[in-house]
Amino acid sequence: MRGLGELERAVMDVLWDGGGPMKVRDVLDRLDTGKALAYTTVMTVLDNLHRKEWVRRERTGKAYAYEPTVTRADASARALRQVLDESGDPEAVLLHFAQSATAHESAALRKGLRRTVAGG
Repeated sequence: MRGLGELERAVMDVLWDGGGPMKVRDVLDRLDTGKALAYTTVMTVLDNLHRKEWVRRERTGKAYAYEPTVTRADASARALRQVLDESGDPEAVLLHFAQSATAHESAALRKGLRRTVAGG
């Protein structure tokens, strides 16, 4: 995701796949980054994600439990929006993307556009 570092993205993936609020230890136990991480490192990453408003936290006993504030799909859509905004030519980017889309992706786009037109 744009705006997140590599470890922040990995932590968000764990939270998105977690199915509910998770404590630092839960996240650390499920992280698979290929390197050993300290508890305090994961705690700092979660604190940074909270500051950036990617996660919310609630105290449970002596620790916080964290959960995402946005879905993975919403975060991906935000990243795509940022790419389009920064491209200088969003129409050309969209057209190039549409040419590379699979049949399934094209159908999903058509369905979404029909909803947008019908609702707006």
